[in-house]
Amino acid sequence: MERRAKVSSSSRNPNKVEGGGSAQSKTRTRSAKSSIISSDTAHQQLDVTERESPACKKQTVTSSGHPVAPFYESDDLSDFDYQRDLNDPGEFPYTRGIHPTGYRGKLWTMRQFAGFGTPEETNNRYHQLIAAGGTGLSVAFDLPTLMGRDPDDPLSAGEIGKCGVSVASLADMERLFAGIKLSDVTTSMTINSSAPMLLAMYLVLAERQGVDWQQVAGTIQNDILKEFIAQKEYIYPPRPSMRLITDVFAFCGEQAPKWNTISVSGYHIREAGSTAAQELAFTLRDGIEYVQYGIDAGLDVDTFAPRMSFFFNAHSDFFEEIAKYRAARKIWSHVMRNRFHAKDDRSWKLRFHSQTAGGSLTGQQAYNNVMRTTWQALAAVMGGTNSLHTCSLD
Repeated sequence: MERRAKVSSSSRNPNKVEGGGSAQSKTRTRSAKSSIISSDTAHQQLDVTERESPACKKQTVTSSGHPVAPFYESDDLSDFDYQRDLNDPGEFPYTRGIHPTGYRGKLWTMRQFAGFGTPEETNNRYHQLIAAGGTGLSVAFDLPTLMGRDPDDPLSAGEIGKCGVSVASLADMERLFAGIKLSDVTTSMTINSSAPMLLAMYLVLAERQGVDWQQVAGTIQNDILKEFIAQKEYIYPPRPSMRLITDVFAFCGEQAPKWNTISVSGYHIREAGSTAAQELAFTLRDGIEYVQYGIDAGLDVDTFAPRMSFFFNAHSDFFEEIAKYRAARKIWSHVMRNRFHAKDDRSWKLRFHSQTAGGSLTGQQAYNNVMRTTWQALAAVMGGTNSLHTCSLD
C-alpha cells in the first residue's frame, strides 16, 4: 500500500497553488487514495476467501469443550459495558485484578510446596528456598498427619514422611521452623481434616518466638468439601467438619486477623479429572457454601470473608486458563456484594494461589515438563495470580 504524499509548506514549494498543495502533490494524493481503495477492496475479497477456507470452518474447542470462533468482531461485544463487565484494574468487579497497579505495585508471592521426611530435613529445604529468593513457605504434610494419626499408629506404617513431612506434636513444629522467625514469613499449610490442630501448633510456636498472633500471616487450606469431592482425605462427616471450619473463621477473626482461614481449592478437583469450567464451578460453589455456613453460625460476613482465599490449577489451554481466573474474580465479587450483601470491598475481592498442573507432566519426558510448567505459569501470571507454585522437573 502506498503512503499518502506529504504536502510541502508554501515557503519551501514555489509551485503551490490556491487551495493548498502543489498540483503535483495533489496528483500524487489522488493516486494514493485510489491505491488505498483498491487495496481495501482486495483485503475484503481476501477476507471472504479466507472465511470460506477449511481452516476457518474447522471446529476448534477449548479443553472444556467450548467452541472457539475463528475470529471475533464488534458484534461479539454488542452488549458489552466497560464499567459493568470489565472496568479498570482494582475496580469492581475486579475482572482485570484486585490491585490498581498490578504486579508493578505487588508482585506475586513465590511459594514452592515443600515437605518430606523428618521436620529437620524439611527445615533444611525451607532455608534453601528462602536463600534462593522464595518469599513464602508452603508445607506439604504426609498422609498420617493429613489424617490426624500419630506416626506409631499401625495404620501409619509405610507412610511416615512420604509425600510430605511428618508433624505429630508441637516439638515437631518447632523443629520444622527452627531458625525461621514466623513474623518474617507467610506460611501456607496444606492441611484440611486436622487443620485446627496444626494451626494451634503454629500459633503456639509463634507465641514461643515472641510473635504476637495479630502479626502472624499465612494460610491454612481447611477446605473439607473438596476432600469429599476429589482428594478423599477426610476424617469426620460433612456437618461436623463444617462446624470446625466456621470455628476457625470465628477464632482467627478475633485472634489472628492476618491469617487466611481457608483456601477454597479447585486444584485437586482439576487434577481429579474436571475441566477448567467444572473446576471453577465447583470451587465457587464450595466458597458460597462456606460463606453461608459462616453467616448461619452468627458471624458477620465482613469479619471472615476478607480472609478467604482460593487455589486454582494452571493448565495448558493458555487463554482458557486466563479467562477462568478473570471470570472467577468477576463472579465472586457479584456473589459477595449482591447475594451476601457484604459491605467491605475486601470481601468482594477474590485472592488466589495457583499451581501448575502436575497431572500434565510425565516422568518419561522430564525436560519437556520445563516447557509445560513455564507455559502454565505464564498463564497464571497473565491471569493475575497472587501467589504461584511451579511443579518440579520430575
